Amino acid sequence: MLNRLKFLSTAIFVGMFGILGFTLVLASDPPPANDSGGSVSVRLYQVEGSLPADDPNSAQWASVPESEFKLAPQVHWKDRIQEVTVKSVKVKGLHDGQNLAILVEYEDPTDDPKDAAAVEFMVGDKKAHFAHGQPMLQVEGGPVNIWFWKKENGKALDMSAKGFKTLTTQEKQDVTATGAWEGGSWKVVFTRALKTEDEQDVQIEPGEWRSVAFAFWDGAVVDGLVKEKGSQKAVSSWWSIRAEPSADNSIFGWVIFGLLLAAGFEMVVVRKLRKGQSA
Repeated sequence: MLNRLKFLSTAIFVGMFGILGFTLVLASDPPPANDSGGSVSVRLYQVEGSLPADDPNSAQWASVPESEFKLAPQVHWKDRIQEVTVKSVKVKGLHDGQNLAILVEYEDPTDDPKDAAAVEFMVGDKKAHFAHGQPMLQVEGGPVNIWFWKKENGKALDMSAKGFKTLTTQEKQDVTATGAWEGGSWKVVFTRALKTEDEQDVQIEPGEWRSVAFAFWDGAVVDGLVKEKGSQKAVSSWWSIRAEPSADNSIFGWVIFGLLLAAGFEMVVVRKLRKGQSA
C-alpha cells in the first residue's frame, strides 16, 4: 500500500510539472517553420527601463536574439530590376510595454544619400499582399502601414497604402527612425508606441501575431542614375511579428497548490495506515 501511495504522489508531482512545461511551450510557440529553414518570425522582447530608440549601435542590442530573412527584387510593379544589392536582413526587436524598437541590419557597400529602408505591416485582419496591399489572385487586398526611412533626411515617414499608386504620407506621424552606416552595413532603428489612436496604423498587442515585411533601396549612383528607387527595391514576403507578453506567473501558484495538496493527501493516508497497523 505504501509503495502505491508513493507512486501516486510521484505521478501527481511529475504531472503538475508536465502541465507547467506544456503550458509554457504553448504560450511561446512561433508560427510553423518554412522549408528553407530560415526565420519565420520576429519577437519583440520585453525589457525593463529605456529602449535603445535612437542608437542602432547600443550595447543593449548585442544580447537580443535576431531573425534573418531573405530578400529578392520586386517584380510585381513595372520598372522592376533583376538584381538587388541587399540580399537579406537581420531583425531584432524590443518593447517596454508601451513603446517598441525594431532594428534592421543589412549589407550595403556604400553610404549614399538615397539609401532607404522600410518596414511594412498588415493593418487589421484583412489579408493584403506585401506589395503595398495590392489585390492579387486569391488575395482581395487590404490596408498596410509602412514605416519608411531615408538617409537623405534621416527621418521616418509613417505611411499608408491599399494597392499600387495609393501610397500616402499620414497626416499624423507616429514613427521615428535613426540610421548608422559602418563597414559596409546599415543599422536602422524604427521606434513607435505599441498602440496609437490612428486607425491607419498597425496596432501591436503583446501576445498577438501580426504580419510584417521589409524593403530596402541601394541609393548608389551608377552612370549618373540612382541604382534603386521607387519600385526598384529588395523586398521580403510577409512574415510574423509579435511583442512578447509579460510573464504570467499565476500558473506557478497553481503548481505549488497542487503539490501541497498532494503532500497533504499523502500525509493523511500514511497516518491512517499507521494507525491501522498499530491497531
